[in-house]
Amino acid sequence: MLKVFHTADWHLGQSFCGFDRDFEHAQFLEWLLASLESHQPDAMIVSGDIFDTINPSAVSQKRLYDFLSKVSRVLPEMQIVLTAGNHDAAARLEAPAPLLCSMNIHVVGTVVWNDQNEIEYDKFLIPIRNKQSEVAAIVLAVPFLRPSDVPYVQDASDPYLDGINEFYRKVTEAALKLASQHSPSPLLIAMGHCHVSGGDESRDSERRIIIGGSESIGVGTFNPEIVYVALGHLHKNQSFDQGRIRYSGSPIPLSFAESHYRHQVIKLTFSDNALVTAEELLVPRAVQLLKVPAKSCDVLSEVIHQLEALSIDESLTPEQYPFLEVRVREEGPDPARRRKIEQALEGKPLRLASIKVETPRSQADTDLLDTDLDQNALDWIQPEEVFLGAYEQKYESPPDASVMKAFHEVLQIVLHSEGTES
Repeated sequence: MLKVFHTADWHLGQSFCGFDRDFEHAQFLEWLLASLESHQPDAMIVSGDIFDTINPSAVSQKRLYDFLSKVSRVLPEMQIVLTAGNHDAAARLEAPAPLLCSMNIHVVGTVVWNDQNEIEYDKFLIPIRNKQSEVAAIVLAVPFLRPSDVPYVQDASDPYLDGINEFYRKVTEAALKLASQHSPSPLLIAMGHCHVSGGDESRDSERRIIIGGSESIGVGTFNPEIVYVALGHLHKNQSFDQGRIRYSGSPIPLSFAESHYRHQVIKLTFSDNALVTAEELLVPRAVQLLKVPAKSCDVLSEVIHQLEALSIDESLTPEQYPFLEVRVREEGPDPARRRKIEQALEGKPLRLASIKVETPRSQADTDLLDTDLDQNALDWIQPEEVFLGAYEQKYESPPDASVMKAFHEVLQIVLHSEGTES
């Protein structure tokens, strides 16, 4: 019997519409530590995006290492495997690996090539022991792979995707070779930080991995002999291939589009080289994300009425105040819109994080936007034409004299600035 926790996409240090989220991450890690103590797994694997940025703050780094230190003290025999995601600085995350290894914590971030210009696949193989100190599993700890990290595949139709497939083929080959040296043969668990074709993504918070190119891999990338594939990158919990391949999802919502997600950590139980159960341990939400209106946008007057009627628990501390997104249907330019919304919220224990303004667009306008213009055509378009077209498309009426006056003043400033620089 082997028990493993699967989690990913912590995004420690995330700034949410200008607001700090350290309180929420602290609450999650406190809950996670208690869950580890309660369930006593043999290992925990974290599939990338430990931090939200390649330059994490001192606070977020301290948050991570304080947590790892506590886990090491409370559960000294439990193993932890962390891999780098596309948000992480791989080398920086991996830098304390020699020290952490002494605490049963393994960090894998970079791809290493030897003198023969070959990838050292053994680096990604982490044996996992069960309570009887037997090697019960081998984790293929594959981090986020950049184009420079994947092997060259001759006559590849897509060098990057084919390179990822070749990487997993080679690392699985190395894992099977290592597994054959043990009796009984341990099962294989693969990690990855990637986009599986057909996965449900949140465009508001999930950064495209490869700009301008295809990035989705198929389930066939993962050899059938791999019993479980623990993925990160997509923030919604979802599974493929009858649950063999799974995204754990992020532990907190990272955008308003994710406010309805079920955030959890996955508790896996393996027996006789098979996945027996995948239990979803729901993460308590420390801070709520609210939308007004809840399901669609509305005119400002109606939105103001709903905001004034909001009733929020007055006992909340400031770090517990809900984040609020206000969604307004545009009726025309309104420079006082934000002030009106803030007045309606005055005194309420809320944090105004976003004002989302939606405008009606005709299909003709959409078709016009999708039309390609060559450079010669663009050279003949004047700034005023662009402004008039955009304004009428957004507000479905021409701008009045005061708006045009302001536009011309801004245009003169820009033109004067360009003339000065030249």
